[in-house]
Amino acid sequence: MILYAYSPLRNFPKAEKHVLSAEIRQCMFRLLRLVVVVNRRYHKKTTMQDLDAELDLLRSYVRLSHELTFLPFRQYEIWSRQLAELGRMIGGWLNWAKAQS
Repeated sequence: MILYAYSPLRNFPKAEKHVLSAEIRQCMFRLLRLVVVVNRRYHKKTTMQDLDAELDLLRSYVRLSHELTFLPFRQYEIWSRQLAELGRMIGGWLNWAKAQS
């Protein structure tokens, strides 16, 4: 997802590259960091909830980018599918963690 996102983020208007584009980029790296942290923790449930919240925030940023016409529909569609798949993975992981405790 991070590799895919760099191309659309480069095409944002110059005024938004340092605001919304930077927020999206930071959010993606926070997601990556949380995945690594969750994988290392013994008690995963609370960190997974943070991961899920961060994913919701990223979805909101991507939707906002599309609504502000910074992101064409095709790129929005591809990115949304990737976020949905990531959400299913996190949801399955969260259900597994709840069953373990």
